[in-house]
Amino acid sequence: MVLKNGLSRMRGDSPVRFLGEDATVTSRPYPTAEMKYSGIDLHSNNAVVAVIDDQDRVLYRRRLTNDLPLIIAALEPYHEDLQGVVVESTFNWYWLVDGLMGAGFAVHLANTAATKQYEGLKYSGDERDAVFLAHIFRLGLLPEGYIYPPAERGLRDLARKRLQLVQQRALNILSIESILARQMNLRLNAEQVRHLDSAAVTALRLPAHTECALMANLAVLRTLQAEIIAIETVLDREVKLRPEFEVLKTAPGIGNILAATIMLETGAVSRFPSVGHFSSYCRCVESKRISNGKKKGEGNAKKGQQERRAEEQEEDPDSA
Repeated sequence: MVLKNGLSRMRGDSPVRFLGEDATVTSRPYPTAEMKYSGIDLHSNNAVVAVIDDQDRVLYRRRLTNDLPLIIAALEPYHEDLQGVVVESTFNWYWLVDGLMGAGFAVHLANTAATKQYEGLKYSGDERDAVFLAHIFRLGLLPEGYIYPPAERGLRDLARKRLQLVQQRALNILSIESILARQMNLRLNAEQVRHLDSAAVTALRLPAHTECALMANLAVLRTLQAEIIAIETVLDREVKLRPEFEVLKTAPGIGNILAATIMLETGAVSRFPSVGHFSSYCRCVESKRISNGKKKGEGNAKKGQQERRAEEQEEDPDSA
């Protein structure tokens, strides 16, 4: 084993496990056919790739640039005995997971919110995080995330973009309502704000700077509304509601667009072992800890799909 500081530590022909931050192991695999496990700590421009054996010995650990052929080449010597590659679920995992699966690797997505290391550790770093991912996968303790099928992922992300624009539209409507209430004690609802035009704003005779601010909100609101309609047109044309999701449209406030959004976010409903698991995923389960009949605290109520909660607060116009 070759270390960055120029030192080597060998025992016979086998490298000795070394977990220091400066350790970089050469890509020579063990000669024996033992099971191996890989963990990848992914960042915006680089990834720490680690490979361990079934005795938790580190066979390979190196920080690599985010280049798919480079990462595949690093894992290739271990491919035959590799039981799986764990990739940290970060904002940019698509390219790496899809690329590794395309190269024939068994890939697992780590649920970072549920992956906890021992809290008493005095030191942690990317190198250890990558090894830890491989370690808990070897033990069968890896909290896994769902790898959404690439063929449907684009539509799911388009539905998320629509939700983002809807939230921004609501912010601009609230801003306009706040300006009018503050300046004129005039109270308009969201529907009235949507029908405001430049002539109506001018007729209010607001101070010049205030009128400029309100007109800016109005211009953004119009643009957002146009883009939301454009996205909804695509979703309505290309998303076909699966039979098991048709029942959604029987709920008040849920029409074609919201039902399609819920279906796209859920994916294969069979991935949830029970109704309770799905309810927790939707953030519909109360989070609290009870001991001896008394409340002792709360869990992380924010875990789950934030899109699901946002959808509950939006009424679909198609349902009317």
